[in-house]
This record gives sequence, C-alpha cells and structure tokens, in this order.
Amino acid sequence: MRYRTVIVVAALLFATLAPAGRLGAEETAPPAPATAPLLSTGTTILGETLHYPTNGPAHVTAAIITLPPGARTVLHKHGVPMFGYILEGEITVDYGDRGKRTFHQGDALMEAMGAAHFGADAGPQPVRILIVFMGADGAPPNVIPVQP
Repeated sequence: MRYRTVIVVAALLFATLAPAGRLGAEETAPPAPATAPLLSTGTTILGETLHYPTNGPAHVTAAIITLPPGARTVLHKHGVPMFGYILEGEITVDYGDRGKRTFHQGDALMEAMGAAHFGADAGPQPVRILIVFMGADGAPPNVIPVQP
C-alpha cells in the first residue's frame, strides 16, 4: 500500500511540474527574428524600369567598395541592375543633366543603368558601400566606363 501511495504521489508531482517546466522553457526562448525592409522597387533611382539580362544563367556579384574622402569613381553606366547599400559615410552621385543625389549611411538604392554617372565622397570619412550586381553569364559588364 505504501509503495502504491509513493507511485501515485510521484505521478501527481510529475504531472504538476512537467507543464511548468515547459512554460519556463517557452519564456526563455529567444525572440523571433525581426525584418527591416531596405528596398522594394521595380525601377532605378532615376525611374528606369529594371531589366535583367536573359542571355545566360543568372550570376550575382557582391562586393564592398570603399572611397576615401575626396575620391571619385570614373564616369560610367551599369550593364546589369545594381543594388547599393551605404554602410558608412555619404556619397554624392552626379547624373549629369538628371541632377545630383546624396546618399547617407543606411540608404538603399537601385543604381541608374542607362544614365552615365559618377560618385564622389565629399565627406570627412571614407564611404563604404555594399554593391550587388544582378547579372548573367555573357551579360554586359557590371560597370561600363563612359568617355565624357
């Protein structure tokens, strides 16, 4: 009889504590990841419709470009869509007769493709930009230098 009482008490104790143990685990579970959208668009910064190359298998190239203060890129166009995200600093991009735009840390953009442009770092610190070219094997070059 005493053995049976111990078994019943143990079973009741287990049944009572088991859910509490699960609740404790849920309370200490890490929070779900948060998403902060950067950009959702079908056009470039100048309103050009994005078009992806279809002449070969997709090929994505990602890099971080760093421009020191006072530096500038060559005048160029892009043969494929380019996503940019300013990691640090600021850059002013000159689109010729389409105007200038300044991008700051945290800005995201789809760069112009058909308009020749150059970027310059006029700030006091280097500008670092994550760039992602969305091309294809056999597509035009990511960066096409243009003569002024």
